[in-house]
Amino acid sequence: MAEFSWNYARAFAAEGRPFCTVALPDKGMGDIQVAAEYVVSAVRTMSDRAGGPVDVVGHSQGGMITRWALKFWPDTRDAVDDLVGLAPSNHGTVVANGICLAPGGCAPAIQQQRADARFIATLNAGRETWDEVDYTVAYTDFDEVEVPDVETPPLLPDAAPPASSALRDSGGNVRNVSLQAICPAHPADHLTIGTSDAVSYALVVDALDHDGPADPDRIDRAVCLQPFQPGVDPVTFPTDFAQVLTTVADALATTPPVATEPPLQPYAEAAGSA
Repeated sequence: MAEFSWNYARAFAAEGRPFCTVALPDKGMGDIQVAAEYVVSAVRTMSDRAGGPVDVVGHSQGGMITRWALKFWPDTRDAVDDLVGLAPSNHGTVVANGICLAPGGCAPAIQQQRADARFIATLNAGRETWDEVDYTVAYTDFDEVEVPDVETPPLLPDAAPPASSALRDSGGNVRNVSLQAICPAHPADHLTIGTSDAVSYALVVDALDHDGPADPDRIDRAVCLQPFQPGVDPVTFPTDFAQVLTTVADALATTPPVATEPPLQPYAEAAGSA
């Protein structure tokens, strides 16, 4: 909760938006397949309590993990209205490949988020999205974790691989948005996009308040001048953000490394490339 208690939790509470958070096991560094079961339980529970579908907002791994739930627990597709990912690791990251070259390897969840991981290949085999759910992906050209995560110039479509976070399915229920397409040269990086950035917050709220995914054309460009999203206290921001860095560093340092990614669960192994 350290990541969201000083930003989204405050903002949603002030706006009267009911919400809950999901604490992933092993500080989010264990087997993502196990963590996804916590997400499935949360989606089912909150949808039942709400009497209808709920919206899911997640950052980094948290913006990707619900896709695993939607893929392998089909009943959750009717329980989720919007899935909003902030710099999600939808197609892995080459940074994880480098981290896992360390002696002994790296945390299980980092292994699974390598660009060439079996987990990532299985997640994206076949269709990446489902018609029942609206998908919004916000990413930034200055992401130092999800790499590559840069918008390809329209006039040079083959100049670079697609952004790692962006979903590859097309359709009216899918929208990939580079923050720099809204605010040129916007400086948000991987951590700020999910904790303090006003532009990404505006996209989240737009997705939650409208049918379908977020629409960049509805975003007031005045948000480009806002240093922080709602909920963030400028006075305590330095210590709040420092706590996020400490939490991430602690999770990385205290999770026993593994030399290879966890094996696919039987249900995922059986899915093959379908």
